[in-house]
Amino acid sequence: MPKVYYKTDEEIELIRQSSLLVSKTLGEVAKIIRPGVKTIELDKLAEAYIRDHGGIPAFLNYNGFPYSLCISPNEQVVHGFPGEYTLKDGDIISVDCGVILNKFYGDSAYTFEVGEVGEETRKLLEVTKECLKLGVSKAVAGLRVGDISYAVQEHAENHGYGVVKELVGHGVGFKLHEKPEVPNYGKRGSGVKLEEGMVLAIEPMINMGRPGVKFWKDGWTVSSVDSKPSAHFEHTVAIRKGEADVLSTFDFVEEVLKQIN
Repeated sequence: MPKVYYKTDEEIELIRQSSLLVSKTLGEVAKIIRPGVKTIELDKLAEAYIRDHGGIPAFLNYNGFPYSLCISPNEQVVHGFPGEYTLKDGDIISVDCGVILNKFYGDSAYTFEVGEVGEETRKLLEVTKECLKLGVSKAVAGLRVGDISYAVQEHAENHGYGVVKELVGHGVGFKLHEKPEVPNYGKRGSGVKLEEGMVLAIEPMINMGRPGVKFWKDGWTVSSVDSKPSAHFEHTVAIRKGEADVLSTFDFVEEVLKQIN
């Protein structure tokens, strides 16, 4: 069986600090997301903010990835490159951020609305965020990875959405990607048993249409097979008895969005 790295309470607190820096970075990015902004500007802002606060962008140069953020608009699922793409009214954009702080990794993602988004698309984002909440509610000692997976899959499919199967959540903390993998589909009561000391990145990736994806020639970008929108939300979560300990937060993003709207 693949090795799972267990963390002490002290180490989990350090992962919490990394995750909070990720969360604050996403909050800073939220301030400038609007029509007319190029996605590379979001990346530059994030890198500067992370470094100014004592962190290192975890994605930058990870297996050759050339940016600090994964930025994936519309039909892109994950791992999109920031660049000259200019945000336009009605877009959605997944922003995935990772940070190394005090040698520990944090990881979180949020899918933003740009300007006025259609009702169908807004519903996709709402349901995907609910999938994350339901998955996190099963991240409890004594349950199994499959309980998280099933909770995500059931909610998404009940709304007629496609659950991406080629990409999964993962352990996180000492490294950016650790065991166990956390799929967004599966059977209750199956998979690795959840124990205190595990830290997981739970990240539903949900397509408005079919569940299939296509991989781009850049070696990174993944998009929905039918070019319909895809949403992605992610938290870093420590396994505890009784209730999950969510180390990242959307509070900073949502505070910004409240002020903008």
